[in-house]
Amino acid sequence: MLRFLLDEQISTEVAGGPRRRDLSLWVRSLAEWEEGRYLAEPDWMLLQDAAKQGLTLVTYDRATIPPVLKAWGEGGKRHGGVVFVDQKTIQSSDFGCLIRALLKLHEETSTWDWQDRVIILRRG
Repeated sequence: MLRFLLDEQISTEVAGGPRRRDLSLWVRSLAEWEEGRYLAEPDWMLLQDAAKQGLTLVTYDRATIPPVLKAWGEGGKRHGGVVFVDQKTIQSSDFGCLIRALLKLHEETSTWDWQDRVIILRRG
């Protein structure tokens, strides 16, 4: 089952949008998840503990997350999936577009095995 964890670059308001439209959809912001404990933690720790809970990270971070994923891939370490969002495609201030894109992604891919999957989110 696809469950989204939105990183700190995504407004906490975005997490509530998909949940209001589909009560079965699990979406949490990093500030909500685990009482915000991971806001100051390194990326590898966030990815590791999200994977333990079967969470797929949604992030605009195209600078620090990819090196972690590369190192893990080379070392055989697994993650719960990552959905990259590009500012050129969906601006972080466009909550409606981001919510629609997440809903569409969930609708189309919720049955996939998200372990180690990495994609770029498209406009919904």
